[in-house]
Amino acid sequence: MTSNLTGTTALVTGASSGIGAATARQLAALGASVALVARRRDRLEALAAEIEQAGGTALVIEADITHRAQAQAAVDQTVERFGQLDILVNNAGLMLLGPVVGADPEDWERMIAVNIQGLLHTTHAALPHLLKAAEDSPRRVADIVNISSIAGRVAWNGYGVYNLTKFGVNGFTESLRQEVTQRHVRVGVLEPGGVDTELGSHNTAEVRGEMIDPFYEQTEVLAPEDIADGVGYMVTRPRHASIGELWIMPTDQA
Repeated sequence: MTSNLTGTTALVTGASSGIGAATARQLAALGASVALVARRRDRLEALAAEIEQAGGTALVIEADITHRAQAQAAVDQTVERFGQLDILVNNAGLMLLGPVVGADPEDWERMIAVNIQGLLHTTHAALPHLLKAAEDSPRRVADIVNISSIAGRVAWNGYGVYNLTKFGVNGFTESLRQEVTQRHVRVGVLEPGGVDTELGSHNTAEVRGEMIDPFYEQTEVLAPEDIADGVGYMVTRPRHASIGELWIMPTDQA
């Protein structure tokens, strides 16, 4: 594969599985050095070994980005190791579904912490380095890609607080895009439909049986690599082109 990101550094949150792991592989294959950020060190180490065996460069950072200090430390470690930060992929996410009536508010707090606060913490920590890369790196451009969801475009019964977080990601992304993209930090949101990942596995058996499993049984869903390919596309555009929104759906998902 022809490298388009040689000499750059990318940080991917939620890199221990699914879309995050696939994105890290994709960016490494394109030539970027990749910081792998998640809580499950064993999975990160296995992924880093895979990337390095394929000729890439990876840094394992065990961190819980819902804690601002840990998100800041993850960015600091990345820049200390590689000297710069050119790409941030905010991928870490949690989806806990079910009715609002009778819900456990702790589930809501967990989703808000990961999907919103974690994204804000890593973005805030990364922005000074991304702005610097846009000014003086060889590419003279930097990128933020926020992984949202079709649930950031359409609300459904039973998705209430997950919808809240993803609509929030979309709104924040668009506001930040208007703030910094003319400084050549491109900010875009990628909204997948159904993807074959662990995202639904954190729900109760009842929710999985009623809301998640039937969909996956009836739909030819996307692979994580499909989304990683979209991320790769967004961050390898010429400096003068910015992808603000990319919506990727299974062909047979209405």
